[in-house]
Amino acid sequence: MDDEALWAVIESERLSLADLLARLSPEQWEAQSLCSAWRVRDVAAHVAMAPHTPGIGSVLVGVLRARGDLWAYGRDLAIDYARRPTGEIVGQLRRDAASRGIPPLTNVANLHMDILVHGQDIAVPLGIDRPMPPAAAEAAFHRVWDMGWPFRARRRLAGLRLVATDADVAVGTGREVHGTLATLLLLMTGRTAAALPRLSGTGVADLQARA
Repeated sequence: MDDEALWAVIESERLSLADLLARLSPEQWEAQSLCSAWRVRDVAAHVAMAPHTPGIGSVLVGVLRARGDLWAYGRDLAIDYARRPTGEIVGQLRRDAASRGIPPLTNVANLHMDILVHGQDIAVPLGIDRPMPPAAAEAAFHRVWDMGWPFRARRRLAGLRLVATDADVAVGTGREVHGTLATLLLLMTGRTAAALPRLSGTGVADLQARA
């Protein structure tokens, strides 16, 4: 997918995620997401604030205060943003759906992958089905497999062959693990516990042993 196609998916996903969030109960907003450090509220805040992330100078200062831990800085930034009323978070997501603002240290391909995965972080623990557009899911799949840090999927999943059941896509070598692209994305981005019940193949036992 070219950049224009990626931006179109990002806009569509932001709008559909805003619609999903607007229907949630107060209890669902406070539920644990697939991200261990974040509630649903915090994930929603992270996605909504993406076009307005502080500039590179502020980011570097924040990372230094977090003792060099970029993830800790991002985690705390989202938690702070999430103190806003839920209606404000949803409204921000809608208003900025078409924004092409890119936070420092990332790019459009990562933003595209990020919103697809975070949509699952919210939907899966709430028992909500949130299908991914097929072409977008495939692009995100290859992005995660190729990118190395922070997920290091190739290294973590060495000895396994990941085979999509809803696309002509397979990567890796070894015992096979079968699942939809959305489920394999959860696996590759470290959401192993959520992915395992949805996977099949001889490599699943290996995954369970590694978990």
